[in-house]
Amino acid sequence: MKVHQNIRVEGKVQGVYFRKSTREKAIEYGISGFVKNQTDGSVYIEAEGYQGQIDLFVEWCYQGPVMAKVSKITIEGGDWADYQGFNIR
Repeated sequence: MKVHQNIRVEGKVQGVYFRKSTREKAIEYGISGFVKNQTDGSVYIEAEGYQGQIDLFVEWCYQGPVMAKVSKITIEGGDWADYQGFNIR
């Protein structure tokens, strides 16, 4: 089953290549969507793919790249947007 997830990652997640690493991981898992920095210091991700792919991706988000320190993740379902590819915004 295909799903759309809105993911907010908090902690030390800006200035540590989180967006670039997120894009690489999304492409590896076959996920489409986007990632962007928020003004409050968090990172916002919209991810679409099969449930198993999304589960692996979210698991990776709890770690992030080496320099990141993730303190909290919030995940909400969303409406399918049919994204093509995975972009950094």
